Amino acid sequence: MNISKIISKNRANQKMSQEQFAEALGVSRQTVQKWETGMTLPDTENLMKISKMFGVSLDALVFGSGVREQEEKRLIDDFQPDYASIPAWELYSSSEQMRVEYKQCLDEGLDVAEYEDLFKATVKLPRGKHRETIANEIFRMIREAKLIEDYPFEEPSDYAGIRRLRDGYVPEGIIPDTKTLEKKIRGAWVGRFCGCFLGAPVECCRRNELIPFLKQTGNYPMHRYLRSSDLSKEILRNYKFTFYKGSQCSDIVDHMPSNDDTNYTVMAQMIVKRYGRDFTPFDVSRLWLNTQCKDAYCTAERVAFRNLILGYNPPESAMYKNPYREWIGAQIRGDYYGYINPGDFETAADMAWRDASISHVKNGIYGAMMVAAMISAAAVTDNLQAIVRAGLGQIPKTSRLYKKCTRIYRMHEEGRTEKEVFSDIYRRYDDTDSHDWTHTISNAEIVVAALLYGMGDFARSICMAVEVGFDTDCNGATVGSILGMRGGIDCIGEEWRRPIGDRLDTSIFGLPSITIDELVKTTLEQINPR
Repeated sequence: MNISKIISKNRANQKMSQEQFAEALGVSRQTVQKWETGMTLPDTENLMKISKMFGVSLDALVFGSGVREQEEKRLIDDFQPDYASIPAWELYSSSEQMRVEYKQCLDEGLDVAEYEDLFKATVKLPRGKHRETIANEIFRMIREAKLIEDYPFEEPSDYAGIRRLRDGYVPEGIIPDTKTLEKKIRGAWVGRFCGCFLGAPVECCRRNELIPFLKQTGNYPMHRYLRSSDLSKEILRNYKFTFYKGSQCSDIVDHMPSNDDTNYTVMAQMIVKRYGRDFTPFDVSRLWLNTQCKDAYCTAERVAFRNLILGYNPPESAMYKNPYREWIGAQIRGDYYGYINPGDFETAADMAWRDASISHVKNGIYGAMMVAAMISAAAVTDNLQAIVRAGLGQIPKTSRLYKKCTRIYRMHEEGRTEKEVFSDIYRRYDDTDSHDWTHTISNAEIVVAALLYGMGDFARSICMAVEVGFDTDCNGATVGSILGMRGGIDCIGEEWRRPIGDRLDTSIFGLPSITIDELVKTTLEQINPR
């Protein structure tokens, strides 16, 4: 049907004569007559008047029965993501995310047990919009879920709430002189690199294969980096795990390879350089978006990155459909805030909170705050017990992290052996389960145990943190960072420093590599004079 017939039909339906129609529009009857016979067509202004008068869209008026609208609607309805191409870290309805979400909710004390069958049934559906729709509804129910009765923990994510519940322990200590502080800062950076490099080749290797592998290669108890000879075909055929090769072997590299555990430390320095010491969580989120590609981020960080792109700013970026919200990611990002706040535990923890809160909540945040405060304490005291307590002093004493790490501390005080402590950790956590393996709390317990039972020996401590399994490169890096700050660069043997060389590769845009001297120099410049 052409426009002339459409106008005529709609005028007749309105029971209007040509004269009445013309008068309503402010045109002559002859003009209307020409429109309806097809001699001329209405201009844009009159088309809009006619559309409004008849209560129809311009599409319906010009094209008839809304053909264009229907076509656009059909195209929109047909547009669907290719769910098969979306990694499990980004697809909330994936079996991995649904499984972790359910366990995470139970950890947080949310009353969701009655939904267990719904979680399980959802992941059995084929990938697609229907499964994602149901998962979105599960997320809504989780957000409305209440705490179970008698849940024993109080775990706020806001900074004021955290401050209110901490014990605030402050160890005695002395701010070192400039020369000593320079050695400590260098030791912290290099110690982090050494611990990370030690753990990286066996990251994701579970204990049932890690221990036999170390024994077969003559490296148990662990006392050295992996070598290329450890990764021969004859040895590797005995294991299902795919061990990293090439740049992860100490006899091949001449500098520190890129790793997310070290990228974040460099990025923290960039945050302070770009935004100052008063940076905000929003500032951190902007640097994230502009500094690395999506694939540089994992688990909670990957979800937060996606959320930031979608317009969810902190703290919502940490909470929206993020089952990894208490995993270890933020704990590996807090070191630098300890580096630049020697002896100022509270500021170190505050900065770590600002960084962590864009991707984590509750214990996920506390892990970052605890590590930052421990490093801050390690700058001013050698006492390992005091260093651990300084970290615990900056997180809520009503939290799961505080309770579990205090348990390790007390077992050490009571004279329990290293073997007893790690057996206790193995009994309570399943390292074949990704949630236990990568959670903040299980790994923080390993860090505390390695610090206390390593007795300040740098090599023994980082090896202990790695050989027990779980998140090996993260724990090795954290322990190395704390002890490197405590003892300075001189506490790290040449056999550990040699493969690291004098520079670090990164995946940060525009910064393919940076020297250790540059990192140390900028760190010293960013320390707040006290």
